[in-house]
This record gives sequence, C-alpha cells and structure tokens, in this order.
Amino acid sequence: MWFGLFPLPWWGYCLFALGVTHVTIVAVTVYLHRHQAHRALELHPAVAHFFRFWLWLTTGMVTAEWVAVHRKHHARCETEEDPHSPQVLGLSRVLWQGAELYRAAAAEDRVLEEFAHGTPNDWMERNLYRRFSMLGIVLMAVIDLALFGVVGITIWAVQMLWIPFWAAGVVNGVGHALGYRNFEPADASTNLVPWGIVVGGEELHNNHHAYPQSARFALRRFELDLGWCYIRVLEVCGLARVKRVAPQVILAEKGEADPATVRAVMRARVHVMAFYAREVVRPILREELAAADARCRRLLRRARRALIREPSLVDSRHRERLEAALARSQRLETVYRYKLALRQVWSGAPRSREAALERLQAWCAQAEATGIHALEDFAARLRGFTVVDPRA
Repeated sequence: MWFGLFPLPWWGYCLFALGVTHVTIVAVTVYLHRHQAHRALELHPAVAHFFRFWLWLTTGMVTAEWVAVHRKHHARCETEEDPHSPQVLGLSRVLWQGAELYRAAAAEDRVLEEFAHGTPNDWMERNLYRRFSMLGIVLMAVIDLALFGVVGITIWAVQMLWIPFWAAGVVNGVGHALGYRNFEPADASTNLVPWGIVVGGEELHNNHHAYPQSARFALRRFELDLGWCYIRVLEVCGLARVKRVAPQVILAEKGEADPATVRAVMRARVHVMAFYAREVVRPILREELAAADARCRRLLRRARRALIREPSLVDSRHRERLEAALARSQRLETVYRYKLALRQVWSGAPRSREAALERLQAWCAQAEATGIHALEDFAARLRGFTVVDPRA
C-alpha cells in the first residue's frame, strides 16, 4: 500500500496527474460549459454520460448546479448578483475563494429553478450524482491510493484543487480583471492568453462573453482553443454536432444599408465596435498624438483606454481623463460622439427592424458628412457589413 499497485518514477506520477486533470478540464469546457450551459453543441449520449461520470468522480460537481451558477453569471454579469465578479467582490477573493463562491451561489433559493432548465434529471442523476455528490471524490481517493500508495493521495489532492483554482479562480477571477480584449461587451471579461491550452480554451474568456453561444472560442488567427480541437475530433467521429459558432464578418462597399445589413449589425455588434475602434478611433488618436504638444500628448495617452472601452465600464477617474482629452481635441470628440451614436442603432430598443434601418442609414449619412476621412470611410464600408457562417 505504501507504493501502490503501480509504482512509477516521479515523472510518471506527474504525467498521470496532468493527464487526469486535463480530462477533467475537457469535461468542464466541452460538456458543462459549451454543451450544457450554452447548448452550442450536441454530444452523443455515451460521451455526455462519460463526462458526467468523470466530473462526479473527480470534482463532485452537479451538472444542474454548475450550469445554473454559470448562466446566472452571464445574466447578472458584473453586478451585485453576479456569483463571482472580481469587479464587485475583488480579484483576491474570487481567485482564492472561487469554489466557496460557487457553492454559495448554488445554494441560493430559486437559482436552480431559474437557470438550470434542460440539465439531466434521469435516474442516475437523481439517485447517484446529485444525491451522493461527494461519494465520487471519495471513490477517486481510494482508486488513487490503491494505484499509487501514499503518492496517490498527493495526486488526488491535485485533482481536487485543479478545477477550483484554474476554473473557479483563474478564469472567473483573472479572466475579468487582467488580459487583452478583442471585443467590448458590457462586462470586464478578458482573454488571459491567446493559446487556450491549460484550461482547454477557457483562457479566451473575452471571446466567449462576446459570443456566449459559440462552440468555438478562438476568433483570431493567432488564437488556439484546445477545447474546440477536441470538439472537432468528436464531430469527425460522429460523437458531436456543432450547432453554433461565432460568425465571420466582412466590411465591404455597398450603395446603401438594407435589412440584411441591420441583421448583420445586430448579430455581430461587438465586431462592429471592434472595427470602429481599429479603423476610426485608433487612427485618429495617432494623428492627434503626432500633432499635439507634450502636455496634450500626455493627456491623450491617458485617455486612450477610455476611448475604446465599453462606456458602462469606464470608472470616474478614467471618465475625467476622457472628458479632458475630448475637450482638447475636436476630432476625437466627434469620433467618440459618433461611437456612442452608433451603439444606439441596436440599443434603446427600436420598435422594428425598419426603425433600426433608419437609424443606421441616418448614422452613415451623418458620419460621411463629418469631414473626418477615417470616419467617412468606415461609414461607407459599414453599409456592406456582412456576417458569414464560417462552417458553411
């Protein structure tokens, strides 16, 4: 028992621990997150049940509870009702107490009733996985102990800490505090790194919040979503079917915006604002920086982040910097004002697609009359904004 049934060299124990924890990561991102919480893909029943059994064995998590907490996170993101927002609770608390926050949210009244619809409720779920949720991790401890002796207890401890730290702590915490942003949804989500390997693609958290129902998280050429790679393998084997992925978008020349343009803008609004930041705000800011004196240049640099940022996420300190910069630069003030006006095309609840089309056409016509070349060019190309299904 001291050495277990299968004694290994030290690197063998490390490889085994990495292997089993990686299977758990894949189960979380593919089964719990993309399949159950967001219905972005369908899984063969045998694959889905394997993941459910593995999660019971290695984490003790109940599908309905995880899904409900995650859906509530999206529905109440960065508010007092968000189960794990570092913007509200602080990064340190979410990073180190993520599992406790998850359990507290799952225990709240009506959370499962409101957010857990569509999750498994068969005999196995009711009588084993949910009723004896802790039995699985006890069984896992016995298995590790039998296989590797005392070292097995260390491996088991790593398994028990892996998801609470990487998923509940790092992704939910650091993924809403530090990193880079491709898009500006109305939350603080970030991409931790462009290579989603350690947490199976969950590192691309900003991309996920931009398109929550997409089965693929990597949206730029240099990004890698390992979870998507596994999904594609399952799909090729006939064990999965992808239902939705984020669209590819095109800015092209077209004489006039039409209902198809409005549908595309509504569907890919985060792409619209990303294009606006890249093709209008940043070029104008560079031009203003080149022409400014030293004092004004410092002011403009300090306002750079707020110019791009989702307005609801700009705090009072950065808002003051933004207002000071806009007061010094008429062209930036115009560009920022048109950015806010563009958002009104899909916000403010227009009563019909026709009303939204009128807003878009009016915005394009007014933008083209500003005399700012970058804004004029963007408005002309926005008329041809088109979304393409990358899997078609």
